[in-house]
Amino acid sequence: MNRSTLDLWVGFFVLIGCAALIFLALKVGNLSAASFAENYHIEAAFSNIGGLKVRAPVKVSGVVVGRVTDIRFDNDRFEAVVTMAIDARYKFPKDTSGEILTSGLLGEQYIGLEPGGDMRMLADGDKLKLTQSAVVLEKLIGQFLFDKAAEAPPKP
Repeated sequence: MNRSTLDLWVGFFVLIGCAALIFLALKVGNLSAASFAENYHIEAAFSNIGGLKVRAPVKVSGVVVGRVTDIRFDNDRFEAVVTMAIDARYKFPKDTSGEILTSGLLGEQYIGLEPGGDMRMLADGDKLKLTQSAVVLEKLIGQFLFDKAAEAPPKP
């Protein structure tokens, strides 16, 4: 094998290696080719977002249809406002509801959308009217302990 053929093969494998590194970096950063696709943005207000973070998935029936792009606090309503980028391939009715769910017992939090039955579809800039906040495990345990303490008979 002559020198130029060897250099060509080395260059080819270096190029493949660089492409693999870029692919892995995009996967680790929760980016993909779909994140560069055309999106429309919707907003939802929650009284408690728990541990929801920017780049968290937005799922419908377990399928990722978008990502959380922004989380901010509304000083007028005292609520967290979450902005989501939804892939333009997916259309949802205007009366779609959203809730903050957790993967497993202590897994990542994501937004789950539940499509409604309206004939009109959500468009860029629309807001979800029906939302359910995150279930905070500490509050749930506290409520359980408080209820158990209330059930205990008084000591004489």
